[in-house]
Amino acid sequence: MGSEVRFHLLGPLTVTVEGRPVALGGAKQRVLLAHLLLNANRTVTPGQLVETIWPREPPTSATANLQTYVWRLRRLLPDTLLRTHGPGYSLAVDPAAVDAHRFTRLVADAGRADSPETALTLLAEAEALWRGDPLADLPTAPAWDAELGRLVENRLAAVEERLSLQVRLGRHDPAIAELAVLLAEHPYRERLWQQYLLALTGAGRRAEALQAYSTARERLVTELGVEPGPELRSLQAAILAGEPIPEPAPAAVPSPLRQLPADLPDFTGRADYVRELETALGPAPVVLTGAPGTGKTALAMHVAHRLADRYPDGQLYVDLAGTGTPRDPAEVLADFLHALGVTGNTVPAGLSQRAALFRSRLAGRRMLLVLDDTATAAQVRPLLPADAGCAVLVTTRGRLPELEGAKHVELTVFGEREASELLAGVAGADRVVGEPAAAAAIVRCCGYLPLAIRIAGARLAGRQAWSLRTLHDRLADESSRLSELRVGDLGVRPSFELSLRQLPASARTAFCRSAVLGAQDFPSWVLDALLDRDGTHEVLDVLVDANLVSLVGLDSGGHPRYRLHDLLRCYAAELLSSEPASSRRETLSRVLTVLLALAKAAASDLPPAFGAMTGPALGVASAPRLGAEPLDWFTAERKLLAAAVQLAADAGLDELAWQLTAATVPFYDLRGAYDDWRRSHLTALAAVEAAGNRAGAAVLLRGLGQVRLYHDEYAAAVHDFERSAELFAALGDVRGEALAVAGLGTVARVRDRPRDALECYRRALAGLERAEDRSGVAQMRNSIGTTYALLGEFASAEEWLGRARALAREIEDPHREAKVLTELGTLYRDTGRLPESLTCLRLALSILEDLDDERCSAYALLGIGQTLLAAGEPVQARGVCDRALRVFRETGNRQGETTGLELLEQAQRRRAPSAAARS
Repeated sequence: MGSEVRFHLLGPLTVTVEGRPVALGGAKQRVLLAHLLLNANRTVTPGQLVETIWPREPPTSATANLQTYVWRLRRLLPDTLLRTHGPGYSLAVDPAAVDAHRFTRLVADAGRADSPETALTLLAEAEALWRGDPLADLPTAPAWDAELGRLVENRLAAVEERLSLQVRLGRHDPAIAELAVLLAEHPYRERLWQQYLLALTGAGRRAEALQAYSTARERLVTELGVEPGPELRSLQAAILAGEPIPEPAPAAVPSPLRQLPADLPDFTGRADYVRELETALGPAPVVLTGAPGTGKTALAMHVAHRLADRYPDGQLYVDLAGTGTPRDPAEVLADFLHALGVTGNTVPAGLSQRAALFRSRLAGRRMLLVLDDTATAAQVRPLLPADAGCAVLVTTRGRLPELEGAKHVELTVFGEREASELLAGVAGADRVVGEPAAAAAIVRCCGYLPLAIRIAGARLAGRQAWSLRTLHDRLADESSRLSELRVGDLGVRPSFELSLRQLPASARTAFCRSAVLGAQDFPSWVLDALLDRDGTHEVLDVLVDANLVSLVGLDSGGHPRYRLHDLLRCYAAELLSSEPASSRRETLSRVLTVLLALAKAAASDLPPAFGAMTGPALGVASAPRLGAEPLDWFTAERKLLAAAVQLAADAGLDELAWQLTAATVPFYDLRGAYDDWRRSHLTALAAVEAAGNRAGAAVLLRGLGQVRLYHDEYAAAVHDFERSAELFAALGDVRGEALAVAGLGTVARVRDRPRDALECYRRALAGLERAEDRSGVAQMRNSIGTTYALLGEFASAEEWLGRARALAREIEDPHREAKVLTELGTLYRDTGRLPESLTCLRLALSILEDLDDERCSAYALLGIGQTLLAAGEPVQARGVCDRALRVFRETGNRQGETTGLELLEQAQRRRAPSAAARS
């Protein structure tokens, strides 16, 4: 930049150049700079800037004035920091030059520190960057609320962690004094109370600690209507019983991502390649290329695990399926962003936008990306980070010379020594030492190809009665060697064939039929469906022992998952193709029918997604138990379910395609997996339309309209809902038509057309009443009441919401009642009936907590906080909001977190004047 420029947001806005402050001009010019800093290195449109600088009534000369402020800032700042991109502007800054970024980095470093003393030093350095409330000298801007709220919250979290470390180190007295001051300002923050009790107990002031707990509980119960959390209650019980106080856990810090598959326990050789890759890995991507079977993935995993300490923020891994159907980089970016905490509507729609957000999320991190089995350079480019602290290791069967700036490493076959070591590691060292000549002959016949050698070694290990000479004799005849073992892409096929011939008939059949699933991990029950009988575990064991099926780890429910190597899968598919098409279709239908039965069972225990519909039961002799919690099951089978829809569609199993899609909607809705939702619906819709399946099309169009609504694609949503309603009407399905019309009402409501929404909701209500769908009727009454509130017709709103609550109670649906109570709480707040608002919201919270619905409980807490803020109780509002934020963060709900942070910021700003007066 030519000069050392520092930007200070954590207090009044200041800028220094070479240590000297810069005069930044008037308030509007400073607001412009602040907004650009909060969006550093991103392009900001003139419209956004005008709205921020003039939040109420921008003058007619706003655009010209903005250009003047930009020109003045350019004169104040050195070099070309302030840049123009089309009509927009961006501020190009090094994150290290902004105190807010330095604060975040120091806190993260403290979380990884090797000792409490080092962590304390780093946290003290981080706290020293603060000079007051962020941007304290500027007027508030709604666009800043979430970010400023996040900064304030992170500052308090850092203080909490520093005090926790002081207590752990026995520095009780200074911690007690500071905690007493903080609790006066944040009386509902339970972690502060926890540290206060620990410090008092550690200082020998047990009676005061118990009195402090009584004070905390009284305030929480009396003022917020909630009991202390389990950690605080457990601590009080330990103090009462005179038990040893456990060392407090440090504040949770984001765990490093560890997505790498396991390193091979018997990884052999490749020492030169390991050193080369470790040296080459850096800012430029490294491409590891070689023929199939040379062990590219194994080497990449080994090196990545060795370098874990070099990349403390973790490793991301993806199989790009270059040897099968290459994965779309947009889909891969969605998975990466989910892993990095970006979910639901916060995942952008386009490839370039996702790539930009991905690069932004990796900024300042030190992570290793392993992109396995890549097809083309175009597949890799969007996945490359921009941060120099990250590294990328790519494996590919071909070459990628067009990948700009990449370093290329070509992996060849083993040398003789490494080949013998691998054979000894798999077959047994004593056997190789006992027959060295035969061992050398075997690896020569294998062409020193690692995959072929591993297959040969596995056969020996499974046949202890064989000598090595026996296997060599099978490979020695050159006329048959091409059938036994060959080098290159076709070189491993004879080994697959030879291994397969050793299997029992049931295992051969299972191996062959497993190809119907494509390149998917699968659970053990799949073999039962493939063979159309129960109790096939022994068949699976045979396949695993023969290295024809690989155990790839445990799913989120702790159950093993299996996979065919790509080349083995291709070989199995070749064998399967000899069976009649009707037989292949029947096998696939059996597997998918069991999968559908499991999906329906799991969905039945999830919160219902309004408008979701399932089809009639399909015949299945016996379905296995879920064996996991419904959410865990859906998480484990998410990719298999998505692939199953495509497989069903390709096979012409349109009924299975749409029912699998519909059964997964409650999970997609709960987890905000909108990309999967849309993709599966479009795939299944094409299948049912081709088959003339109007019932399936009606259901899918209703679901597709819902996800388009979530993506704010209102015109497309209306089109889908209308088509769905027409199809349901033609089929005489009154309930389905009503649910589609209800979707049209919601589109109208969010597009600020409440009168149109009311008309749709009333039509939907009539249909649901005729269909005797009482749960749907309760939902429609709720929607009508909410819409009347938007119109300002509060009496009608209260009447409809009351009727919705009454019906929910009548049909004994506590979840629906709690949702209605939440809307009533909002209505009462909007009409100034704050005590009634709090009563409704607290009752809703009580019901939702009994149902263990954390997400809806958090929204009820947020509503309580908003009502407390409206009642002029900003400190209490912050206390409730703290608890809601904790849930939003644990569940990855970014929308809820943003709303909570905005509320925190509002509470902070309302509290600030009185705090300043006291000072």
